[in-house]
Parts: sequence; structure tokens; C-alpha cells
Amino acid sequence: MRGYFAIGAEGMSKPMNLGALMRTANAFGASFVFSVAAADRLKVAYKADTSKTFESVPYYQWDTIDQIALPKGCQMVGIELTEDAITLPEFRHPRSAAYVLGRERGDLSPQMLSRCDHVVKIPTRFCINVSLAGALVMYDRAVSMGAFRDRPVMPGGPKA
Repeated sequence: MRGYFAIGAEGMSKPMNLGALMRTANAFGASFVFSVAAADRLKVAYKADTSKTFESVPYYQWDTIDQIALPKGCQMVGIELTEDAITLPEFRHPRSAAYVLGRERGDLSPQMLSRCDHVVKIPTRFCINVSLAGALVMYDRAVSMGAFRDRPVMPGGPKA
């Protein structure tokens, strides 16, 4: 699979959520993890990350949206339940993408949404935990970008 991705969140306040998001990002092979306008107590998020992502994946902590510095050609993809968002199973992931999730008790800010090249929604009836939402997006990226063989026509796994 070619390309790269990063994942992060705006306005996170719970270290355990950032730690879980970082651990999952590490497991899925993220190129970097980031936070924007995060609470000061997130500086201890590494304690919640049992895979020690800090040792193998860069972490960027930007205080404002204006400080975000993505690599050239990297598209920002907001994950948010908005009326005009693309439903995740119908979204073609960019080869180079930085996915940004909203805070635990709120949405992506209007400023962040305006910074996004795409806005995607997970087809749920209501908001889900930020680290779980991140895991679903990373899984969908892996499946849709060809990391696996096509699913078999009949129930069960492929025959070896």
C-alpha cells in the first residue's frame, strides 16, 4: 500500500483517549499522530499508551489550527457528523491524508472544518468515543486502500 497517513484530534481533554488513539495509530502504521488545541494534561498521554508510540511514531502538538504544518500534498480529512459529510464506506481515501477527529464533548470547530479538504462521517446514530472513531477510520483506510485481498464470495475466509 502506497502513501501515508496521520491521525489526530482537535481539543482533546482526556489523556486516556489520546493514549488509546496513539496506540491504535501505531498498530495501523500511522506516519505521525497529532493534537490541536489539546488540554495541558494531555502531556501525560504517553502513560496511557502501552505500545510506547512516542518511541516509534512522531507526535506533533499544535496549540492552534494556524500552527498545523502538514507535508506537501497531504490532505486534511475531518471526521464529523455533518449533514454534507461523505459517509465513510463511500469515501475514497487520499493517498496522503491527515485525519482529524473532534473533541470528546463537541464537534470539530468551524475553523478546523474550513481547513479540511474532505469531511467524512461514520454511519452511526450518534457520536462514538474519539479513539474508537479513529480506529474505524484507520481500519476502513486499510481495507479500502488494498491492504488485503478481496473478500470471498461465499461466507468464510479465502481458501489457501
